[in-house]
Amino acid sequence: MVQFPGTCDEIDAVLAAERAVGVGNAELLWHRDRDLKGVDAVVVPGGFSYGDYLRAGSIAALSPAMGAVAEFARAGGPVLGICNGFQVLCEAGLLPGTMLMNLSRRFTFRDVTLRVEAADTAWTAATSAGQELVIPAKHQTGRWYAPDDLLDEVRGNDQVVFTYAADDRPNGSSANVAGVCNAQRNVVGLMPHPEHATDPLTGSVDGLLLFRSPAEAARV
Repeated sequence: MVQFPGTCDEIDAVLAAERAVGVGNAELLWHRDRDLKGVDAVVVPGGFSYGDYLRAGSIAALSPAMGAVAEFARAGGPVLGICNGFQVLCEAGLLPGTMLMNLSRRFTFRDVTLRVEAADTAWTAATSAGQELVIPAKHQTGRWYAPDDLLDEVRGNDQVVFTYAADDRPNGSSANVAGVCNAQRNVVGLMPHPEHATDPLTGSVDGLLLFRSPAEAARV
């Protein structure tokens, strides 16, 4: 887990990862770290890195840790960006598109229904194409946007990983996109928070599937 000043969901992400794989050895990496300490997977968690100054995720994308994450990703390592982490990965050029303010101009915080469009990524190997997941979303700058030519390219390469259910789009994103992957399919970003859907008390454990997926993908 990569921490930036303003990150606030890293502990929940650590607990989700540990619950999913049944071990307690997740590492917390500070934004100035250039050494990823031999981790098997990287999660860039949610929050408000650097207070969302300039543009959400733009300062964090320039951190030493993200340079190391980029190298890890280029080598095929699994990387997941959640909410602000998705914004950071887009700003770092590791994922296509950009994130804009919700069309409502308001912060949204509620459960949303996601449809799995691609089950062959490092972070969806434990899911099935067409499966619906109930996961909470909480963001104000969560509208994924791509111009028509880039959207066509992303769709053509099957890089749309998650979409919002047709009647459950919280932000006005292009083509209802809730999450995308890179061409190599090892880097995934999504706006909803799977780390908050890992306990029956929250109403859904669907988020555990994402945290189990890297191990599933490694077995293929």
